[in-house]
Amino acid sequence: MRIAEGIRNTKETQIKLKINLDGEGKSSIQTPAFFLNHMLTLFSRHSLFDLDIEAKGDVEVDFHHITEDIGIVLGETFAKALGKKEGIGRYGSFYVPMDEALAFCAVDISGRPFLFFNADFSKDKVGDFDVELVEEFFRAFASSACVTLHLDAIRGQNTHHIIEALFKAFGRALKDAVRVDPREKGVPSTKGVL
Repeated sequence: MRIAEGIRNTKETQIKLKINLDGEGKSSIQTPAFFLNHMLTLFSRHSLFDLDIEAKGDVEVDFHHITEDIGIVLGETFAKALGKKEGIGRYGSFYVPMDEALAFCAVDISGRPFLFFNADFSKDKVGDFDVELVEEFFRAFASSACVTLHLDAIRGQNTHHIIEALFKAFGRALKDAVRVDPREKGVPSTKGVL
């Protein structure tokens, strides 16, 4: 089982996270950012990663620090759970429709951090969550997991639907990228390392 735990304690946030890449999509997400909780629960279900997160932080300022730091810890813990990356599919991509919205995610577990993010939101907030933080979350994940991540909101009017489609596509693409292929010997790279 590919399981890892991560902790981040700063003057701004306190985060504990556990991930099981070979799980069933069960989650326990406890943060003060309720919209983010909803998105992380969807991510867990669609990736089939078991995910436990407990997070506190300076949300009286806003949700920036807690959102970014959860992305950092999730990325670090994901990379830790992957271990040597031997036998994985490496690549994953997925389209997700959510009513009028359509999102696409492609991921390469490359060892090279990069984020391409394209999304236009008609609103600045969903509930009390600033939608600009969606990109910050994914940037933090891509950087700390050392993955190449492309997220594209192809169409949509409802901001909630667009973000939800992005998180679901992210989960489905990562599920494909971490799958183990018994025919794959070592890491899937002509370089011999990822």
